[in-house]
Amino acid sequence: MVADAAPVPRSSAGADLNLLRTFLAVYRAGTFTAAAPALGLSQPTVTAQIRALEKHTGRRLFERRARGVEPTTYARGLAVRVAEALDSLAAIDDESCSAGGRPAPVHLAGPSELMCTRVLPAIAPLVADGVQVRIQEGVTEQLLDGLREGQHDLVITTRRPRGGSLESFPLADEEYLLVASPRWADWLHEERGDQELCQGLRDVPLVSYADDMPIVRRYWRSVFGRQHPPIGPALTVPNLHDVVAAVARGAGYSVVPRSLCMEHLATGRLIALDDPCDGPLNTLFLVQRPGAGSNPATARVREALRTDALCWDTPLPTLKQ
Repeated sequence: MVADAAPVPRSSAGADLNLLRTFLAVYRAGTFTAAAPALGLSQPTVTAQIRALEKHTGRRLFERRARGVEPTTYARGLAVRVAEALDSLAAIDDESCSAGGRPAPVHLAGPSELMCTRVLPAIAPLVADGVQVRIQEGVTEQLLDGLREGQHDLVITTRRPRGGSLESFPLADEEYLLVASPRWADWLHEERGDQELCQGLRDVPLVSYADDMPIVRRYWRSVFGRQHPPIGPALTVPNLHDVVAAVARGAGYSVVPRSLCMEHLATGRLIALDDPCDGPLNTLFLVQRPGAGSNPATARVREALRTDALCWDTPLPTLKQ
């Protein structure tokens, strides 16, 4: 019940609830610009409401920085004390707006390859049980901006968000593998002789999802201890699924997450060219929008993902013919 929620602080007890909602949105978003769409307000209106609350409390709430705003010590304490009450009120509004009293849909977003390969299989049983989910795809910075603006409830990112306003959980570690088709693996074994693997790969076409080859360059630095030679990719494709498909068909070599190529490795369509003791890892994080936990469906999706992620380093089962 709302009556059991944390009390509004004495210094802001007479403040308009809308001012406090605006304050909390700015605190969580980190910028006036990002908070405005989530509130359905213009940026000048958000600025005016923050100024009105500062006048009411007699305290400065935010300091402007190059990128966004930084809450003052007083603002941090105020956020802690009003968040639970405001989130409880928002939860009541959500429940009253959802059809037939059913929990509102969960808005979940993440990288396209991961959503297809791991996330959808993890949440499918919940959807079959009546949970409504809305999926979006994108890159980390874009997704975190959308989370702060209220577009998403849960986001899977490839880095932990800065600051403490967004709650995040380590979800899983992605291991990167250097792979090629059996044809190229055999060719390297026969032709490179005493050459190091990274030298022999100079004569093998490279497949990448980006011209600047971020994953490949990171692998070279981490495993081989040197920069990748200034040789661009022979083939550039839109995403990592396309990279795996092209390499499995014999286009060349690449570096891809293990989760995307395990089935190809198991069937022999791809060969791991190297087995380093300390290969590069990338931690995935599950980030939750403040207040989203009041929807029980969000909590169910969050826990399903955290449980399923414990098995993301094993192949998915295949249908028997």
